Amino acid sequence: MPINRRDFLIISSAAVAAVPFRGAAFTQTPAPAAATRFDTIRRNVGYFTGRGGTIGWLVNGDAVVVVDTQYPDTAKICVEGLKQKSGRGIDLLFNTHHHGDHTSGNPIFRPDAKKIIAQTRVPELQKQVAQQAAAQPPTATVTPAPHPTPPVVADSTFDKVWSQEVGDETVTATHYGPGHTGGDAIVRFHRANVVHLGDLLFHDRHPRVDRAAGASIQNWMAIIETIARDMPADTIYIAGHSKTDLPVIVGRKELLRQRDYFDAVLAHVRRGIAEKQSKEQISALQALPGFEDHQASPPVLTLAGVLGVAYDELSVVSQ
Repeated sequence: MPINRRDFLIISSAAVAAVPFRGAAFTQTPAPAAATRFDTIRRNVGYFTGRGGTIGWLVNGDAVVVVDTQYPDTAKICVEGLKQKSGRGIDLLFNTHHHGDHTSGNPIFRPDAKKIIAQTRVPELQKQVAQQAAAQPPTATVTPAPHPTPPVVADSTFDKVWSQEVGDETVTATHYGPGHTGGDAIVRFHRANVVHLGDLLFHDRHPRVDRAAGASIQNWMAIIETIARDMPADTIYIAGHSKTDLPVIVGRKELLRQRDYFDAVLAHVRRGIAEKQSKEQISALQALPGFEDHQASPPVLTLAGVLGVAYDELSVVSQ
């Protein structure tokens, strides 16, 4: 897939110590500054990688827009890099959903961001996660913050669609119903023809399906089909996560592979239910046919976890 320009930015002075976060989507080790980078896709839109969900950005002569914020340590690196690209503050900051690996950097971005925008359910889900985390006792691997505080949540929310002209770009955020969570949104940069999908796309990784937060595998598949149908054929998609050494920017083929993955998951689970297998038996599958190379990130992002959620979803439907 052609990319007009690739711009690498390494900020070696920003090797910030990692800040523990409880309730994140999955555990990741701190990213050194040398592992973070800015890449330009086209027409002033690009992405930042560090640890956690991919951050999208737009920097033009009239505005700076950011999508998601990762964790505090990499958020600091991202903010410093954006300041090098533009002398202005951040006009709009979107959260694609509530998970900590996409929103824990909000407090770092907050002083520079004029407005934080998210789907209606995101603040509610952020607060629920924070309350649950504060109520849990510390463990050997998870240390609570010394003074737990509510998360930095959106200033403005929307139900289905939010759109605005931002300099010479049009930015639209859209919620298609439950998918990865109950409050996912995609952010589209129309003229650049780039779409940040948040965690509606895990590029060749086993995804998290957060059923407790309202996720739906079946509607997730429908969302993917709608996006693939409605977006131009040459749209570039930014994935929330990708398999190690695979790109986070993909095309329609990779997007539809996410749908096909779920189709294979549901087919396996339906067969198991028809054969009166237990949830444990169905979830014991070691490799999903056609998707054997998918990367797992235990304990959350595993094939067993996806199969278990699919079993719960289909069992409710069949009742």
